[in-house]
Amino acid sequence: MGIKYWEFEDAPLKDKLKDVKVKEIAKIFYDNETEAYRFSLLLLEVKKKGQLRLKEIPAAVPVATAKRYLDYAVQIGLLKHEGTAYMLTDRYSKPFRNIATYIKAWMDSTADEDLSIQFANAKTDKQAKRGGRQSREGSKQDEADNAQGEQTN
Repeated sequence: MGIKYWEFEDAPLKDKLKDVKVKEIAKIFYDNETEAYRFSLLLLEVKKKGQLRLKEIPAAVPVATAKRYLDYAVQIGLLKHEGTAYMLTDRYSKPFRNIATYIKAWMDSTADEDLSIQFANAKTDKQAKRGGRQSREGSKQDEADNAQGEQTN
């Protein structure tokens, strides 16, 4: 966690509260732009819908990755997980009160945010599968390609 405490002292915090963005929240917990993008995408989805289930995850994020990020958000106190849904909450201890103030201001804001502008350098597409078992459709396609290759030889 890369918390830059001077950004959340009282004077700079008042200036930051004028224009709250989910990017600032994600950058507290992730230094990597792609990880911060995925984390903020999921937080934004939870905020828009009020609650988020794993079957409603955006297509840009794999379900296993989304579950890892959402569970991390539960651990740090941003979300709560009840039943099968993730919802916003604010359970921060006293040392993180200014961060909690910023996060609460973001939760209460109604401004639309464009993550493609905020995270211009993030990898936004799904990562290709790296091995393991092939899906049935993939193996049928491979068999068809092999059969076609044998016919041409």
